[in-house]
Amino acid sequence: QEWQQGEEDDDPICIPYSWTPSPDSRGNYFRDRKTKIATVNAQGWHGARAGERDMGRRCPLRAFLPTDFVLVWEEKLWLPGRGALAGLTRTERQRLQHHRWRQKFQRNLQAAGLLLEEVRKDRSSGKVLKVIRLGPAGWAGSCGGAPPPLSPGGLLRGTGKGSPQVQPNPDTNGSAEILRQLRLPNPLQQHVPNKPLDFYTCAFRKSKLSKFLGSDSPDSYFSSTQRHRVVAEILARTMYGKRKHAEMGIARLLAEGAYAAAFPLHEGPFELPSYHVPGADLNPRQLLFAYWARWCCWHKYQPLDHVREYFGEKVAIYFAWLGFYTAWLLPAAIVGTLVFLSGLLTMASAFREEICSSGGTFVMCPLCATCATWNISEICPMAKLGYLFDNPGTVFFSIFMSFWAMAFLEHWRRKNATLAHHWDCSDFQEEEERPRPEFAAMAPQMAQNPVTGLKEPYFPPKTRLSRMVTGSMAILIMVRNWELGGKHGMASIPGNQAVTALQAGNIANISSTFLNLVLILLMGKVYTSLAEQLTRWEMHRTQTLHEDAFTFKVFIFQFVNFYSSPFYVAFFKGRFVGYPGQYGTLLGMRNEDCGPGGCLIELAQQLFIIMVGKQLANNVEEFVLPKIKAWWQKRQLAGLWGAQMGHDPRRWEDDYELIECEGLFEEYLEMVLQFGFITIFVAAFPLAPLFALLNNWVEIRLDAHKFVCEYRRPVAERAQGIGVWLLILETMAHLSVIVNAFLIAFTSDFLPRLLYQYEYHSHLQGYVNFTLAQAPRTYLAHGNHTPCRYKAFRDETGDFTLFYWKLLAVRLGFILAFEHVVFFFLRLIAWMVPDVPADLALQVKRERYLAKQALADNQDALFSVRAPRLQRPLPPNIPALPGLSALWP
Repeated sequence: QEWQQGEEDDDPICIPYSWTPSPDSRGNYFRDRKTKIATVNAQGWHGARAGERDMGRRCPLRAFLPTDFVLVWEEKLWLPGRGALAGLTRTERQRLQHHRWRQKFQRNLQAAGLLLEEVRKDRSSGKVLKVIRLGPAGWAGSCGGAPPPLSPGGLLRGTGKGSPQVQPNPDTNGSAEILRQLRLPNPLQQHVPNKPLDFYTCAFRKSKLSKFLGSDSPDSYFSSTQRHRVVAEILARTMYGKRKHAEMGIARLLAEGAYAAAFPLHEGPFELPSYHVPGADLNPRQLLFAYWARWCCWHKYQPLDHVREYFGEKVAIYFAWLGFYTAWLLPAAIVGTLVFLSGLLTMASAFREEICSSGGTFVMCPLCATCATWNISEICPMAKLGYLFDNPGTVFFSIFMSFWAMAFLEHWRRKNATLAHHWDCSDFQEEEERPRPEFAAMAPQMAQNPVTGLKEPYFPPKTRLSRMVTGSMAILIMVRNWELGGKHGMASIPGNQAVTALQAGNIANISSTFLNLVLILLMGKVYTSLAEQLTRWEMHRTQTLHEDAFTFKVFIFQFVNFYSSPFYVAFFKGRFVGYPGQYGTLLGMRNEDCGPGGCLIELAQQLFIIMVGKQLANNVEEFVLPKIKAWWQKRQLAGLWGAQMGHDPRRWEDDYELIECEGLFEEYLEMVLQFGFITIFVAAFPLAPLFALLNNWVEIRLDAHKFVCEYRRPVAERAQGIGVWLLILETMAHLSVIVNAFLIAFTSDFLPRLLYQYEYHSHLQGYVNFTLAQAPRTYLAHGNHTPCRYKAFRDETGDFTLFYWKLLAVRLGFILAFEHVVFFFLRLIAWMVPDVPADLALQVKRERYLAKQALADNQDALFSVRAPRLQRPLPPNIPALPGLSALWP
């Protein structure tokens, strides 16, 4: 048959490999559940069974290699012959092309040093499910072979023999050190078995293999995550078609539909045995479930070294940042709660009692064209409630949170540097990236890469720039139309006749905020989808550029989506109302005014509903949605497994039923938006850090449970930090200083009360009467209007009073002073707190020195030559200091 032409029945590739299975070996096993296996030759489905029968005879040592990766695809039991090619449909031609790509791809994988085993599962629907199990062929596949990332890229690390002693594994929890110094018990501490050892390390070099500890034990030298990275790199670089069309890599094959899935295997099940088993005998996945992913561990430290050992540095860095951020929320939550309680205790102040006891003294002007006058004493409960969020303590708390945000980021840099060195990522840099599969498939022309010198797909930068500008402007205009139109319309819901105007305003504000939250969550999905389509349209060459552009767009869209309503209430609502007789209008409608309790209480309501509602919705989604996806995945595979339920399911079958790992983008985005709520508008909602703390305690265990129990194992990726998210956090921290300054100056009543205390009365006697202006005479003359008051600093003609202009100067001066003082101290904190701790910098120098000594070819000769020279006397002009003679040649 034509589709079989050119296919060779290759023999299995067997590499000499010595491996003795240890009694405590845990992981993935062959069908007898005793032999640890990895790979057998892939000969096409028609020869797979023969390869299995001859496995022991043709490659006896192959059964001891670990399984590292699995490729899954579906294929029909019948493929067309030579005579039937002319009548093929488009779908059949595509299926035939996918078969050819797979055959060539698998042959190239064998040539690259991988061992392959093919397994088939017959379906009753006339299809067959096929699986390829991959693994490196011993040292040839792990450190030798053609394109792996182990040579100059330095993606793997070894332990130098120059310092064979094991380092003390550092305790990276600052609270543990504080409690130890105070000699207090630490309820957060837990002992997790099998903690990875910490050695002095240096970059791996194959030429210096004998200098590394463990090089004489190839079965345990590379960890499972390191082998996964090797196989993933080979899969990403292997050709399956024409090089000039950039037909290369498993990512593009997955996008084309040639394979259904590609994933590394978990290290056994996560369920704990029904009988008692010592923690040291659990497999790594069970260990993470027992000491990390269960809800009973919510008050314990995270075993980050174990997380890094199993999932890689990128996932471990995320959980380290999330845990660090949650720990720093504790002091912010305590201070915010104390500020709220202080407002509760001082609520019965003089001017609040002046409102509550005024009776009918202050008759207020109607709130709408058809409304009647009302007494200010009717808003006594709202006035007291508003004082909880508008008191001198909130000013202190906004300053405190500005310092907190900068101190948090500076100390995270130190923590990040410590973790990066501890996990051997401080010198990690990505190699020259390959073009993205979508980019390679859609690029209009080819050009020479200036780095590699090879021709590859090319997209003109000018065209990309025009697409970026056009798409960004279109979506931003759409977002702004939605924010200004839809949300303003919701906030203007009128009250009915069954309730008073005051009650109608409160009900409308709360109900519209709930409706706003629903639309925010729905539009968030729309914005994410639009951002993804726009980023694809821009045709970024590499995955890093694509992810950065996508992250920036989604953050901008979600920032406008979540924060536009609070910004509108804080800085625009009630600013353009006018005064009786000269009310401002827009499209024939009277401009919206804040409620009787003031704009700050409305802002606090919005922040509470949006922030807490979003957190609850996200937690429910993260808890329920993976279970629904897993149920659907198992239902889709029920037809396959149903006919073979009698056999013990293999590891790849269990993992294939899990859902694909969705990455960390949504997790970071959720936390960054939360960071904005607790910093940007904290002056109006001091309880925000408390709700964020409670949410994050749940979030850590939800995310841990997803990665351990519900996701397929992701490829272990290396990372130095949280990437572009740190820049976004810094931007939001600086923005919070400016926003809180304007919030205190123009939205809060703090400065008007302060200026009144300075000029008139220190105990605010008569303050309410002072803030209420008389309705203009022209308003009373035109129509049968009752004399009334309204809140403004205006005279009887409607002009601003002198106090208004004094207050405006005080407000502008406060903004300038607040920003300059806070930014000065923020720069001072950044200067005083170095990004790299001094002891870490010394440790890095020590490690580099030991690495040079360990890898030196003439190490013995070097020390024998230096020894006599150390006895030379010091020059007379240099004082004799201890140890200085050792530095003098």
